[in-house]
Amino acid sequence: MRSPGLATLVAASALAVSGCTLAPRYQRPAAPVAAEFPAGAGAATGPAASDLGWRDVFQDPGLQAVIDQALRENRDLRVAALNVELARAQYGIQRSYLLPTVGATGSGSRARTAKDLSFTGEPSVGNTFSAGVGLTSFEIDLFGRVRSLRNQALEQYLSTEEAHRSAHLALVSEVAVQYLASRALQSQVALAEQTLQTVQQSYDLAKRTFEAGRTSELDFRTAEAQVETARVNLSAYQQQLAQAENALVLLAGGPLPKDLPTAPLESQPPVAELPAGLPSDLLQRRPDILSAEHQLKAANASIGAARAAFFPSISLTASVGTASTELSNLFTAGSGTWAFSPRIDLPIFTGGRNKANLDAANVRKQIEIASYEKAIQVAFREVADALVARGRLDEQLEAQTRRVQAEQRRYDISELRYRKGVDSYLNVLTAQRDLYGAQQQLIQTRLTRFSNSIGLYRALGGGWLEHGKS
Repeated sequence: MRSPGLATLVAASALAVSGCTLAPRYQRPAAPVAAEFPAGAGAATGPAASDLGWRDVFQDPGLQAVIDQALRENRDLRVAALNVELARAQYGIQRSYLLPTVGATGSGSRARTAKDLSFTGEPSVGNTFSAGVGLTSFEIDLFGRVRSLRNQALEQYLSTEEAHRSAHLALVSEVAVQYLASRALQSQVALAEQTLQTVQQSYDLAKRTFEAGRTSELDFRTAEAQVETARVNLSAYQQQLAQAENALVLLAGGPLPKDLPTAPLESQPPVAELPAGLPSDLLQRRPDILSAEHQLKAANASIGAARAAFFPSISLTASVGTASTELSNLFTAGSGTWAFSPRIDLPIFTGGRNKANLDAANVRKQIEIASYEKAIQVAFREVADALVARGRLDEQLEAQTRRVQAEQRRYDISELRYRKGVDSYLNVLTAQRDLYGAQQQLIQTRLTRFSNSIGLYRALGGGWLEHGKS
């Protein structure tokens, strides 16, 4: 008689591959945002942000060096990459259940039988040797339960991969913002040092005129207080600069190069203007949206597995091989053996467990739909906010620059009038304080404008490529 072992294996594999799935047909939810970004968002032409490499967007060599180090050494990004590897391995595990597990076995035994148990009435010693190949409890996936679980694991893996991309984009933008914040604080320290030098000169003048009896002690003490205030401001900005550099080291994953070139904020090359495109473009550019959609697809696949639990499941155990009482006769004619054990499980009463599992799968899908729609709305708002702020910040930067020029002229006139004895020192103090505040605000406005450009680059899905697409 012909052994059915090999035929069983082939038939089981064919049934597993051809099995259907009970998962509902996936349909992408409609984007819950407007078809276009708000009016007044500004316009720009050029390649999409997702097609621009971060080296093309950020021209400062020092910033490029820090980003490059962060992408290699940052621990959060490393964990995100390892999570991708873990999800890939889990998908491989789940996918393996679609194919039968075939194994080879070989065994041998030697046993003594007591005379009371022997058919001959005499004690005996017997040998048993066997060798075979077979599969164990292979589920024939007629209703797609295993395939649905495989699809769920695949979508979760793809979601994790997009989450890694999202972490990559976030790291590039965070490093850029923190680097420029450090450069802004460097400018604030330089401004505080310059201001301290200026008020020190005013203090020296006030001291000489007071000692000569030409001014009051009030002017002298006011100048003295101004010097100490400038020292406090300088010390505070030095502290903030050191802390900002520590934060940058954390993002970079290690100490920064000692020869790192650092240009002050006002010397930073501008970030290219980026076209926004349409909100629908974000569905393919933003990795966080793609990650949320893969989670939605995974939840959709889990419904198929929950539905399949209502139907019978069929599993097969089969083996083919040889057996003999003598090792030398193990592969001789007539020693063949086989076993075939099909099994069917039909759920009759489960206490509502299958119904509850299906309800839970449907609820999880609704949760993922809401999460997907929320991801789209967040992306739309981030881009719209950045676009609206772009034009307004340019106006603020120009106005703030003109304000600094006016305050500088006012201070020069006030100091000149004080030196000639025409005006009081109070007017000089007020003018100097307003000039210092305007200069500080100018630095902050520059930083806000750079941060806006970086935020827009990230919001549009840029930062994954190192060099732009040719």
